[in-house]
Amino acid sequence: MDARPLTNTTDRFVNKNVGSKYGMTPCFMAKPRQGLPGNSGHVHVSLTDASGHNLFARASRDDAAPYPDLAWFSDVGRHFLAGVLDGLGDVMPLVAPTVNSYKRLVENFWAPVTVSWGYEHRAASVRLIGPPTSAAKATRLEIRVPGADANPYLVFAAVVALGWRGVERRMEVPMPPLGKGEDVGGAADRGERLAKSLGEATARMKREGSVAREVFGDEFVEHYAGTREHENRLWEEAVTDWYVLPAVAPSCFFSCAQTHAGLCGGL
Repeated sequence: MDARPLTNTTDRFVNKNVGSKYGMTPCFMAKPRQGLPGNSGHVHVSLTDASGHNLFARASRDDAAPYPDLAWFSDVGRHFLAGVLDGLGDVMPLVAPTVNSYKRLVENFWAPVTVSWGYEHRAASVRLIGPPTSAAKATRLEIRVPGADANPYLVFAAVVALGWRGVERRMEVPMPPLGKGEDVGGAADRGERLAKSLGEATARMKREGSVAREVFGDEFVEHYAGTREHENRLWEEAVTDWYVLPAVAPSCFFSCAQTHAGLCGGL
C-alpha cells in the first residue's frame, strides 16, 4: 500500500480548511446536484513484486485468452479481477458508504450500476487499462464504483482483500466484458445490479456467509454495518422537502417533478 490514500485524505483536509477561510465548505458529496453526474472517487490498482515488476502485465499477447480484453493481462491480474467482481456486491457499504452515494449510482450518468468490466470501458464497474493503449508497466484496474464520499483506506482495503481472495482461489472472470458501445445495464450486460440504497447494501454485507464476513471477519462487519444501519435509520426518519412540497404547494411540486428540478424557488 502506498501513500495515495493518505494524500487523498490530506487533500480533503486542506480543501476544507482553505474553503472555510472564504466562507465555503467543500463537502465531497457523491451527488450534490440532481440531474447532473456525481463526484467520483475512482481508484487505480496494480500489484508489483519486490523488483517493481507489474504483476498484472503479460510479457506477450495471449491469443488464447478467455476474452480478448484479457489478452495482455497476466493470470494473476485475471484472478485478481475475478475476485473483485465476485465480492463487489458484498462490500458496497465500504465503497459507497452514505445514503447520498446511491444517488450517484444510477443509470445514464456515467456511473456503474452493475457488476461489470471491460477494457477501456468508462462506464463499467471495473475498467481494464493496459497494452496496447498504454505501456505494460501501467497495466492496472480502475475501480469506478467509489464516490468522492468514500474513505480511501476502506476502499483500498476492500479491493485488495477481494482481489487477493481471487488470486488465492485462482478464480476465473465470471462474465464477459462490456464492449465499446455496450451500455451498463443494457442487453449485453450480464452482471447483477448493484444495491440501489444504503439499506439494501448493508443488509447484503451483513448477511451470513457474505464475502465481506469472509475477508474482514464478523467483528468488523457487525460494527461497521451497525454504523451504516444507524445512518440509514436517520435517513428513514428524516422529513425532507420532497415530502413537504406536495402538501404546501402541490401544483408547484408536480411541475418541478416533471422537469426534474425537484424544488421550486421562493418556498
